[in-house]
Amino acid sequence: MRVSLNIAYRLGRWVLRAALGFYFARIERFHGERVPATGPVLFTSNHPNSVADAFVIGTSVPRKVNFVATVRLFQIAPIRWLLTQCGVIAINRVKDDARAMRTVRDSFEACYRVLEKGEAVGIFPEGITHDDPQLKSVKTGAARMALELEHRHGGKLGLQLVPVGLTFSAKERYRSEVLVNFGEPIRAAAFLDGYPERKHDCIRTLTGEMEHRIETLILHVPKLEQARVIEAVKRLYLDRLFVGNRVIHEPVPPRVGELLLTQAIARAVEFTCEHHPERATDFVTRLDQYERRLKRLNLSDAELESLKLQTDRDPVLFSHASPALFPTTGSLIGRSLVWAVPGVLLFPVAAYGWVHRLLPIMIVDWAIQRFAETSTNRTRVTTTALLAGILSFGPWYGLLIALCHAILGWPVSLIYGLSLPVAGLVAHYYARGAHRFAAAVRSTLVMIRAPIAAHRLLRMREALIAQIQAARWEVPAQALTSDPVKSQ
Repeated sequence: MRVSLNIAYRLGRWVLRAALGFYFARIERFHGERVPATGPVLFTSNHPNSVADAFVIGTSVPRKVNFVATVRLFQIAPIRWLLTQCGVIAINRVKDDARAMRTVRDSFEACYRVLEKGEAVGIFPEGITHDDPQLKSVKTGAARMALELEHRHGGKLGLQLVPVGLTFSAKERYRSEVLVNFGEPIRAAAFLDGYPERKHDCIRTLTGEMEHRIETLILHVPKLEQARVIEAVKRLYLDRLFVGNRVIHEPVPPRVGELLLTQAIARAVEFTCEHHPERATDFVTRLDQYERRLKRLNLSDAELESLKLQTDRDPVLFSHASPALFPTTGSLIGRSLVWAVPGVLLFPVAAYGWVHRLLPIMIVDWAIQRFAETSTNRTRVTTTALLAGILSFGPWYGLLIALCHAILGWPVSLIYGLSLPVAGLVAHYYARGAHRFAAAVRSTLVMIRAPIAAHRLLRMREALIAQIQAARWEVPAQALTSDPVKSQ
């Protein structure tokens, strides 16, 4: 059984790693050296993306991670067998079956057995997956589990809790990016002082520490009403913050840099709302007006930014006179010619990729519409797309390769098989590039058709950026950084 378990887990992790590699453009792992190579470890993470969170963490560390999952996933026999072979531990929650809550102790005991063997367990202490840019209240289960097990071994087991922060750039979008941010381990034994006489106090203290550390690893927005302002400031001003910022003092990967600056934006917004509420109110009013006009012209902020770059290169565009139309049209023609050459050259490869991926893409889209419940939240989109992709792309490509082999033999079928995933990615990026080109054309045409409205919108955007710039230097540097994590 031990051999089959290892084989099942390794095979499953290899398949998931390949699937994640195709679904995400980049999975950035930061401070992976903080994960203990040996000994019992309890990973505690935020939960923004349903089952995909477990996939990402499980494939981001070299050691095996046994995840805790709701007992509902074990209701179908084949799935139950597969999950059990992969080390998934069933746990019952009140919302799953309140009458069967006696099984919680059994679930804890199953985790204890795994940890006592020196393995790792992954748990999501929020208890739910959600869309909000906010860490929900952390439940006490992880702390109870850690302290009870460490107490049984007299504080000598060496159990460590490793906080994990997951940040998805756009979890519902194919070829987006992920940051897996590992925090400093917490020694469970350091919180055993007075246990079990002060059991509840010890559990609360460890839970609070764990919650604090996870918050420092993600974008945590304590007040959800500020989330829209934070997103707007990030959209308008993030690129400028990378130059001369007061937060990042050493080289870091791109996603980590974006997270640190976004955290600083969130703290700056909170500081401004608290100390200069009139300035925050004025910004929100101007933002409302800007976004209404943006929607009226059917433009996105990214398209307007592209239009701004054009006007920077060609200041005549700021003129409302008719001669401004000529450089705009010339810019449009020039951009068309720049796109035409690679567009013509890559079109056959993109068409080849789309023909071969059309059927599985239709299956994935159907699965997302049927099972992801996108009307309520986006947390299941990635999981549904990954599983549907594994079940559709793999068999479909395998069938095509088998047919090619039966007709033309190995050399051709091997080359054909290797071409399919590459052509599929080319097809995706070709479509994305064509969409961006169309958006640039549309924004340019807006300038041609409605130069005054476009000009006013650009001025409104610049005024918002000027407000952010003015407020930026009034926020104390200490207000932009998080509290240092206390070492245990």
